[in-house]
Amino acid sequence: MSVDLATVKRVARLARIAVSEDEATRMVGEINGILGFVEQLSEVNVDGVEPMTSVTPMEMKKRLDVVSDGSKADDIVANAPNTDRNFFLVPKVVE
Repeated sequence: MSVDLATVKRVARLARIAVSEDEATRMVGEINGILGFVEQLSEVNVDGVEPMTSVTPMEMKKRLDVVSDGSKADDIVANAPNTDRNFFLVPKVVE
């Protein structure tokens, strides 16, 4: 896949980027180089390669998936002027 000058200008306009004629001409070569590199990556055989999260094999740190109140309700309402059973009390503003 390759792009031409008209495509670069159209993408710049859609992205709301001001691009001069010289910059657009230069970008044609740069974008085509990037797309060529991406096409090279698609030729790499990755059959049997496991996905990884790091170059060093390690277990992912996971927390237990349990529902809790966070044990922080008292801390959260500690600075509130008015509370009732860990709920914020606010003055009524609508009649």
